[in-house]
Amino acid sequence: MSTETVGFAMCGSFCTFKKVIPQMKELKDRGYRVIPIMSQTAYSTDTRFGAARDFIEKIENICGEKIVHTISDAEPIGPKKLLDVLLIAPCTGNTLGKMANGITDTSVTLAAKAHLRNIRPVIIAVSTNDALGAAAKNIGLLMNSKNIYFVPMKQDDAKEKPNSIVADFDLIPETVKSVLQNKQPQPILL
Repeated sequence: MSTETVGFAMCGSFCTFKKVIPQMKELKDRGYRVIPIMSQTAYSTDTRFGAARDFIEKIENICGEKIVHTISDAEPIGPKKLLDVLLIAPCTGNTLGKMANGITDTSVTLAAKAHLRNIRPVIIAVSTNDALGAAAKNIGLLMNSKNIYFVPMKQDDAKEKPNSIVADFDLIPETVKSVLQNKQPQPILL
């Protein structure tokens, strides 16, 4: 059982929510304290994948914590050293680009900036249809950045979506464990 605190930040790759949310429960079951964080878009948008209110309720029930979803709520993460590790799952191409270029205009990107100021690890679980297109340079920049780690990822549909990459969300718990020991698991899966 762990005693560390994991910030679990979610961006608007809505199609992955049903795969990602069970990983929150898995982390809780392993003894981590899980603080949920959602981008404003992820927090407030109803989609064909589900209603925002339903996701919010489920996440808050799993974590036993209110969701951080505003910039002002995310700001104390750094000064108060609230997290041992920050996981962004799913991390969209938009968020990858903002992080690679130092833009902190969402609750998720500000949480990352605030957390990194303490020289603590951020884990990215990529989910973008453009990972092997325009977002590739941002992934490369982040892979070469201190204290940034990746959940192992691979193409999810090479024939129909040749630029798309998605992290293997089932590997989130093991990635968190490895990163807390300062180890990056093999980031690219075949």
